[in-house]
Parts: sequence; structure tokens; C-alpha cells
Amino acid sequence: MFARLTAGPVQVAAGNVVGIPCWPVASHPAPGTVLRPLAGPPRPLSQYLTTFHLLVVALDPYTNESAWILDTAGRVLETFASADCRVGWLVAADGDGCRSFLGPWADRFTTFADPDRDLIGQLALGRLPALVALAMDASVIGAAEGWNPTEWQRVTDELARIVRWKGPSLPAPGDPAPYQGTPARG
Repeated sequence: MFARLTAGPVQVAAGNVVGIPCWPVASHPAPGTVLRPLAGPPRPLSQYLTTFHLLVVALDPYTNESAWILDTAGRVLETFASADCRVGWLVAADGDGCRSFLGPWADRFTTFADPDRDLIGQLALGRLPALVALAMDASVIGAAEGWNPTEWQRVTDELARIVRWKGPSLPAPGDPAPYQGTPARG
């Protein structure tokens, strides 16, 4: 779906710029953005980034596409759970919706309820599910939208390189086939 930025002439066809493939670009969220974990009081994003990077899987619990990736995303988060980073779910629902959608996954990792999609919007995510790695300064290390194993692998490889960890291999047997996902803004 996306490829590295390549040099070459810019071409315009039918009003669209072609010939400039690039990575999806997530925006850096404001460090003061309040996150609402299911277990604990709301706190600013910056407080989750004081010591470690943050890796989250953003999900829309009202779509099949986000449900299809739960086991794969859980495996990715599990891989980094003991690394020098925090891991968690970012779910576009209230606390009850998060628990209902994630089931036991809600208790395995930090789960952030984002019912108004505030952080999802600040990250400028276009499609869910999405995998986002944030550095301690709230800058985006990498982001992948939809389920594209190559893109998720790129994000996990970069985070693994930064934290000197062994990331997962994607896709793995049993993972779903690639798909675009659904619009992130609902």
C-alpha cells in the first residue's frame, strides 16, 4: 500500500499527484493529552513517556477489522512487554466498551479508553487498526495503519532497534490476510 519515498519527477494525473509514494505520516500528539487507563486515574501522555517509549495498538471496537487483529496485536504487545517500553491498547470506546471488546486482553496490558478519539485524532490516524510507537518526547517513531504485515514489521523493527530488543516476525501462521481497516474517525 505504501512504499519508501523515491526521487523522481512529480507527475499529475487527473488532479492527483502520482510518482511520490510515501509512508503514512502520523502526527506527534500533544504531551498534555489526557489518557484514560481502565486501571488508574487519567494522566497526561507525558507521564507515560517519562522513562519508556510507548507502543499502542489503536482499535475501533465497533468493527470486525479491529476484532480480526486482536490475537496478532496481542502477540506484538507481548513481545515488547518486557522491553524498555510501555505497551497497551488504545480503544475508541468508553471503559465498558473496552472491556467488552477486549475481554481478557484488557487486563493483560494497559488499556486506554479514547471514546472521543482524541488521541487517535491527534495521531492523525486514517485507518484502524493501527500500530503506533511513540518516543519519550511524544514524537512518532513509527505508525502502521490497517493490517499490513510489512508495515507493522517496519514499526516493530525500528522500535526493537531503538530499545535493543528482538521484535516479532510478521506475519506469523494464523495471522489474518492483509486488509485496509476502517476509517479511524468513525
